[in-house]
Amino acid sequence: MRVTFATEAAPGRPNEDFVAATPDAAVLLDGAGTPAGSDSGCSHGVTWYSHTLGSTLLATMAQSAGTLTELLAEGIKTVSSLHDGTCDLAHPGSPSATVIMLRRTDDALEWLVLADSVLILDVVDAPEPVIICDDREAQVGALHRAEMDALDSGSDEHVSAHRRYVETLRSYRNRDGGFWVAATDPLAADQALTGSMPVDRIRAAALLSDGASRLVDRYHLRTWRQVLDTLDESGPDGVIREVRVAEHSDPQGSRWPRGKTFDDATALYCCP
Repeated sequence: MRVTFATEAAPGRPNEDFVAATPDAAVLLDGAGTPAGSDSGCSHGVTWYSHTLGSTLLATMAQSAGTLTELLAEGIKTVSSLHDGTCDLAHPGSPSATVIMLRRTDDALEWLVLADSVLILDVVDAPEPVIICDDREAQVGALHRAEMDALDSGSDEHVSAHRRYVETLRSYRNRDGGFWVAATDPLAADQALTGSMPVDRIRAAALLSDGASRLVDRYHLRTWRQVLDTLDESGPDGVIREVRVAEHSDPQGSRWPRGKTFDDATALYCCP
């Protein structure tokens, strides 16, 4: 595969996204940030978790013929073993991340998507791209975000409401009727969306963290087809630039209510 990618942290914060690729595999993780004032039970933090799990997954994808579900479960086990002696892995705020895994094997392209990062497939002869996203967290979140969305982004009141929102969602994490992410329970891998398609049916694929996909699914400034066109013409940096322009145009979240004014944004584009 020919692969290009870009990632940019939200201003003033470490980048909790992770992206990496080989000629035959790609991974993208979006770490779930811990708001100021909230405990996670982990001394390492979200950036450590997403980067450690991401690099572990990419290495095993290159070395193992196991299914992507199996590899994710093993990756979660491996990372948990690295800090179970120093951190409280039973804490509801233990670091977590979304996961996209993409792998080419002979004549097929395989994928796994867990949580709300977005995989776009540009399929030959299809009028619109195929979009694969696990939106269970968004469905749960919609029930609890009204207070936060009514406040100006960046205000003290909004910061407090965002912290309460994140802590509320923790009670829904990795359980039936809630949503699933990579954290400490390897059984979460069984909840991922998986599939495959012949390589010759796919023109291109794109992996987006929700900080990049918000250009379409929250801001409604572009279609998925237009995002693919931007990736093809301007590369992943072009998509991230458009996201930042939109965010700077609405610093208080009055047009697009959101938990964070700026989010880490990551995009990967590949042609099998």
